[in-house]
Amino acid sequence: MVRFELVEDGRGIESVAHLAREIWTEHYTPIIGQEQVQYMLENFQSVWAINDQIQKGVLYYLLSYMETKAGYLALEPSGQDKQAKLSKIYVRSDLRGLGLGRKALQQAINVCRQLSVEILWLTVNKNNKGAIDFYERTGFIKTGTIVQNIGEGFVMDDYKMIIKISP
Repeated sequence: MVRFELVEDGRGIESVAHLAREIWTEHYTPIIGQEQVQYMLENFQSVWAINDQIQKGVLYYLLSYMETKAGYLALEPSGQDKQAKLSKIYVRSDLRGLGLGRKALQQAINVCRQLSVEILWLTVNKNNKGAIDFYERTGFIKTGTIVQNIGEGFVMDDYKMIIKISP
């Protein structure tokens, strides 16, 4: 029913980039505007950007639900400080409310346990209320704010949230 596949090749990368374009355009345009969405898709969620991230050690997982590509997640393990960043977790809007976000988060936590990660952290846009509520319901706590200049005059204005991973 629900399946996670480690993305390692061109076909998987293309699927993630396609999902990113669909999900980001629908979800983030009202929050950060079309120009910033396009900039971020091109620079962080395009085929070449995802491939580059994978080459640098980011773990991407494609989420399928009943043989349909439903979403994806990406983890950035640091190794040295027993922390990992949940850099991406996205589910298509037509498949939200089925528990897929929770399953994706559980997948991330399971991978963290395999890697002996003790702290999983993420950043979330301060205006992304639905995502913030989801993370708080699943045990994440806000630990501060991060404002990052990402180029071309765009900034990410986020909360940093963490969850401790039990062995």
